[in-house]
Parts: sequence; C-alpha cells; structure tokens
Amino acid sequence: MEKVITVGLDIAKQVFQVHGIDAGGAVVIRRKLRRDDVAGFFEALPSCLIGIEACATGHHWARVLMGLGHQVRLMPASYVKPYVKRQKNDATDAEAICEAVTRPSMRFVPVKSQEQQGVLMLHRVRELLIRQRTMLVNALRGHLAEFGIVTRQGIAGPGMLIELVEDEDNELIPPLARAALVPLVEQLRLVHEKVRELDRQIHAWHRSNEQSLRLETIPGIGPITASAIAATVTDPSLFKSGRQLAAWLGLVPRQNSSGGKDRLGRISKQGDPYIRRLLVVGAHAVLRFSRKGKAAPTRWAAELLAKKPYNVVAVALANKMARIVWALMTTGKCFESSAAA
Repeated sequence: MEKVITVGLDIAKQVFQVHGIDAGGAVVIRRKLRRDDVAGFFEALPSCLIGIEACATGHHWARVLMGLGHQVRLMPASYVKPYVKRQKNDATDAEAICEAVTRPSMRFVPVKSQEQQGVLMLHRVRELLIRQRTMLVNALRGHLAEFGIVTRQGIAGPGMLIELVEDEDNELIPPLARAALVPLVEQLRLVHEKVRELDRQIHAWHRSNEQSLRLETIPGIGPITASAIAATVTDPSLFKSGRQLAAWLGLVPRQNSSGGKDRLGRISKQGDPYIRRLLVVGAHAVLRFSRKGKAAPTRWAAELLAKKPYNVVAVALANKMARIVWALMTTGKCFESSAAA
C-alpha cells in the first residue's frame, strides 16, 4: 500500500469513515471504523495530515490524534459541504473532508484544550439554567395572574410572588393552587442558586487568566464576556484584522453585491451567537452611560447616537468592541482611554 499523505475522517457516535490518499492523489484507504478501533488504526498509521469537521467531539478526536503524532486540521462543516459530490453519505463526506483539508484557501478552526472547553461548558450550562429560570418565573406569573395577582416587572416582582405563595395565611391563593405552585418556587430557588455557583466559578477562572483580565478593561465587557471570548478565540492571529473578527462574529452587514454595485443589508449573524449577544448587551450598557463617559468608544457612541437609531448604534458599538478585542489580544496590552493616554 502506498504511503498515506492525507486522510479525511468523518466522525460520528459509533461508526467512523476514513478516506486516505497518497502523494499523487490516488485513493489508498476507504473503510469504516468502529469507535473503539479509531485510536488503534491511526496509531499504526504513519504521521499524516488529517481533516475533521469542527462538530461535536471534533476537538476531542483532534487532541487524541495529535497525541499520536498526526497533524490535525478542523474545518467548519459549511466549508466542507461544497466538496460533497452528489449523494450524501459517510463515504462521500470523508472524501469531501479529505479534499477540503488540502485547499490552500481553506479556513481552519483552532483545536481547543480541555480547560477551554470546560470554561465554555460553564457558560453553556449557565445559559441553559438562566432560560429555565426565566421559564419558571413566567409560569409563576401566568398562574398567579389567573387569580388576579399581578406584580411589577423586574427582579423584585418574582420575590413578591414567592412571598405570596409561601404565605399560607394569604387567602388570595386557593390551597390547591398553592400546592401546585410550591414546587415551582422550590425549583426556582434551586436554579437560581446553581446559576450563582456557576457565576462564582466563571469569575474565579477569569481572575486566573491574564488575557481575560485584559479584555475586561474594555468598556462594556465584564468577566462573563471576557472569559467567553478568551476561551473561544484561542488564536487571534488567524484573523488578519479586527474587522475579520467582527465579521466572524456576524457584526457586519450582509452583502448581496454584484456587477460592481454594493448592496448591504442587516448584520450577517455569522459565527458565535453567544459572544455576539454578549457584546451587543454590553454595548447597550455603554450607551446608557455614554453621555458621562470619558473613554473614546463611549464618546464615539454618544456622537453617533445623535444621528442613528439606538439599536443601530448598539450593534455598531459592538462591532467596535470586537475590533478592540482583537487589538488587545494581538498586542498583549490593556485598554487605555484617550484621557488616560
């Protein structure tokens, strides 16, 4: 058998497909592997270039194969799709991955470490629990509204509702309804405590990471956003400029240009939706204090706010924050306002 130079590996839960070619591009390997046989197969294979789609468990298998001496490249699945010929199956997917990984213009995804994936898992679980907490609060409000009990919105509203449910002497809530709502209150308290615990763990990692601390110096970016960016953007040198990072996050207009005519629409919403939302929320916080701020981005936003709608300015400021993030990550410096400079 000729020496294998490049391998396309289509990963799954149990059945993996391998497609390998030699230096001349001829197919020398095309076979299926069970999950338990993958490590042994590549351990016996000479060192080569392996392409994998950056999907679920992709980073895990990349670390395993790199530990066996192979060069592993992760690629977004959307970038591999154009190389799929006709019918889609595991064999054609592996062939497409093998071809895509050799393209000089292909963009690759940096392999994340276990620590970085752990931090991102804290963020994902926290986001899930916050959604569950919102669902519980909305359910509690809706059920009590059936008895004419309505409180104001905000953080104080659920607290007042919880007091009414736990007050057994209150006759506004029937006994059967109170028996149904007590489990909701208990679950709400439990979820809230779990969110606070995750917040403490995220803040602890943030204080131990130098890059995350530097990102926190940017107006509108706190420990949550800074730690999420530091764990997601593992190699800022992959982006040639801050504009590329902003475009990767989907904070630039979507283009539909042709014939020399530029047609720009709404933001593309590409990339990581979690980080994009955190940046936009942080931009809203900056805009609320833009008139009193002394930092350059704050003054810039205040001047733009006089000419553009509020939400448009918030997205524009989030774009600017993403560019500043790239600058700090590539230079290793902290943010300095013009007044401090």
